Amino acid sequence: MLKRRVKQLSEAGLQAECLYSSDLLLEEPELAVGEDGGAAFVPDDCQFDAQRTASFIEKANRHFASKGRYAEFYNDPVNCLLRSGSSWEVEGVQTSKNTLYSKAIVVAAGSWSGSLMHDLLRDSDILLDVPVKPRKGHLLVLENVMPLKLNHGLMEMGYVDHQTVNRLATISASEPHDCGQDLSVSMTATLDAMGNLVLGSSRQFVGFSSEVDESTINHIWTRAGEFFPKLRDLPLSHFSKGRKVRIGLRPYMFDGKPIIGSVPGLPNVFLATGHEGEGLTLALGTAEMVADMVLGNPGTIDHAPFAVHGRCC
Repeated sequence: MLKRRVKQLSEAGLQAECLYSSDLLLEEPELAVGEDGGAAFVPDDCQFDAQRTASFIEKANRHFASKGRYAEFYNDPVNCLLRSGSSWEVEGVQTSKNTLYSKAIVVAAGSWSGSLMHDLLRDSDILLDVPVKPRKGHLLVLENVMPLKLNHGLMEMGYVDHQTVNRLATISASEPHDCGQDLSVSMTATLDAMGNLVLGSSRQFVGFSSEVDESTINHIWTRAGEFFPKLRDLPLSHFSKGRKVRIGLRPYMFDGKPIIGSVPGLPNVFLATGHEGEGLTLALGTAEMVADMVLGNPGTIDHAPFAVHGRCC
């Protein structure tokens, strides 16, 4: 599996190599590496700080406000689509406070995209079922403490298997980590922009619940201990003062591909959702694809695998 992944990355033009045993320990001395242990090493890989990235994009967009090309409407939900006459050609949206006209409407509401489209199309004869489901995730953040040294961001191989829910591939000799109740936990360990240790990650289908589940946090800590022996002797309660938990609802699509394209019957209404945990990393590419669709440009990416038709109708 590691060799296949490295081959795919290399063919895509990225620097990647397989590391085993002593070579892997040279890069990450704190990592437990058995005789059969290995890793795909991608030295140029990076990680977004989600809050800082969103703030950066928002700040950059505001430069276009003076040119009339950008505006923000917070706490102003869309109530309905505005139709042109008796047809279903959409010319804008009606929000709780504003009437907004536009050449194109893009629905990019993450896990809520399905319910929003259902409400917007309630009075139409268009049948659309957007099968995006919320997939809850926990991250454990340890602030101002550093129980172990990390030289790179790490994740176990099972994390990249989108279809896995209960069964996870590991680099250790332990059994797959089945937590039950459609909960899976894969080890991820990174440092955020402030130098805090961030451990994860969980995946679970529990609707739109955003409550902290302490049992999930304990699973994350236990799973991390299987990869970092130093953590096994440290109770999580030891970090109670510097501990934070981040929770998010990833917009999950059953086939692992986001939905990007026009809504059948509504040629100027577009969906851009279902990116699960890759919304930020794919955001600008998604925006480029949607812009090409709106303008009628051929684009540089095959749109077919992401189309709405056949997956939501």
